[in-house]
Amino acid sequence: MLRSIILFFTLVSFSFAQDVEPQSHLMYTWIGITTLGISLLGYYIVINEKKLQVDKSVPALFTGVFLFILLAFYFYINNLDISLVEAEAHAVILEITEIFFFLFVAMTYIEALVHLNVFERLKYKLVSRGYDYKKLFWLTGFAAFFISPLADNLTTALVMSTVLVTIERQRKEFLIPAAINIVVAANAGGAWSPFGDITTIMAWTAGKGAFTDFLMLFPASFIGYIISAYLLSMIVPDDKPKYYEVMKEAKMKKGAKVVMFLGIFTIFCSIVSHQYLLFSALWGMMFGLALLKLYSYVLKLQYGQGHLNVFEMITKIEHNTLMFFFGVLAVVGALYFTGWLSLISTVYDSQNLGATYSNIVIGILSAFVDNVPVMSAVLRANPDMDISNWLLLTLTAGIGGSLISFGSAAGIAMMGRLRGIYTFQSHLRYTWIILLGYFVSIFIWYIQFNVL
Repeated sequence: MLRSIILFFTLVSFSFAQDVEPQSHLMYTWIGITTLGISLLGYYIVINEKKLQVDKSVPALFTGVFLFILLAFYFYINNLDISLVEAEAHAVILEITEIFFFLFVAMTYIEALVHLNVFERLKYKLVSRGYDYKKLFWLTGFAAFFISPLADNLTTALVMSTVLVTIERQRKEFLIPAAINIVVAANAGGAWSPFGDITTIMAWTAGKGAFTDFLMLFPASFIGYIISAYLLSMIVPDDKPKYYEVMKEAKMKKGAKVVMFLGIFTIFCSIVSHQYLLFSALWGMMFGLALLKLYSYVLKLQYGQGHLNVFEMITKIEHNTLMFFFGVLAVVGALYFTGWLSLISTVYDSQNLGATYSNIVIGILSAFVDNVPVMSAVLRANPDMDISNWLLLTLTAGIGGSLISFGSAAGIAMMGRLRGIYTFQSHLRYTWIILLGYFVSIFIWYIQFNVL
């Protein structure tokens, strides 16, 4: 989960939302080559964060901010129009603001539900029924697939990994396929909902499709997931787990059901705000946050100060993830400004790979490169694609990260919870199964949008 998003962004004027033309003449100058080199160095440090023992937000944030300072310095010493750099910087800030105020509210709601024991109740329901391993495999997978569209894939993986540890702590023949199943389900579930993954949020808020357009990806996401899950289930043992502890019944706290309703209503407000009122989706989300704060005041009057303190929930959101995304989007903005992202448009040209094949490659690439910078790069390059191919990009960027263990936030979270059990090597052993599901999803997309 994102922990402690700090509310320091202020909304900037929508006049800064205009597209800033890339300065492609800079690509092969010293500033262009330096921008590319520093970006690659920063990303190298990001992907080796564990080896170098540095949080990925540090190199990402430093690289993004430093590049814009360097670009401004270059324009200043060469008597160029420095307002162009300023305009690009404002465009990046607006993009970040829209995404992270959106996430700010969503994750505050998630923290509130955690505090009110909603997920503890779900865990108790799954664990206390005495199901065998295979049934638990399917239940945790389906739960991940349908929770992810609302709670995001990272939160879903964290919650469901806790369920796995409660069920079993040693038997790898259950834990490994079950962990992979949850990662695949969380990523697939997040791909068909604008609330399920940061890449779908980015595509939706960028206006690449209406809210209902993304729901059309459900058949491709679901069927692809089912294929992978079925093959994984064949290696799950048939017997029942012997629980290490007797769980006490977990009950939701007072007000939990109302907060769940307010969360759903907030999503509705976000949709109305973006699709019909032509505001940013964050306005509907912020209205939902106001409703949550009002309700927390009612709960305080009834049950005391500590029952649900929204400001306390806000402090539990991860700020380092915010800083990482800030840095990544700034780096992508710098690469766009210096013209490097024009190469992406070239690849998407019909004379080269074309849109469909490029999107398939992008999905596989997202397993090795974080899907956020990949999606951001394509959105900034803005290749000429129809709605079906923008949806394909969302699908492949969302589920492609399942191919390797560290290819998605869900996989990284699962590796942290199941250390020594769910590893890069254990996941790689079954990558062929996930790859099969990946191409099945693409095939279903093809049938939907090119045949039917």
